[in-house]
Amino acid sequence: MLTQGIMAFSEEEQVELLAQLRAYSCFTPQSDPYGEHDFGSLEFRGQKIFWKFDYYDKSSMYHTPDASDPEQTLRVLTIMLASEY
Repeated sequence: MLTQGIMAFSEEEQVELLAQLRAYSCFTPQSDPYGEHDFGSLEFRGQKIFWKFDYYDKSSMYHTPDASDPEQTLRVLTIMLASEY
């Protein structure tokens, strides 16, 4: 899921941003205290970007009862400008 702020980037910029997100590995005990790797932030072209995973049931209506079970979980990645949070 890309927010309006991210969609305002050019296609080339979006591709570049997604490449940076794929390579993201800046998890620390302070930024990821539970080791879930489900949220991060980075600087991109002078703007702070947030990304996060949410875990829903297959109907996309409720949180999943077991995020580790792909049979009952739909993972949604949201990428946004920090200013949109």
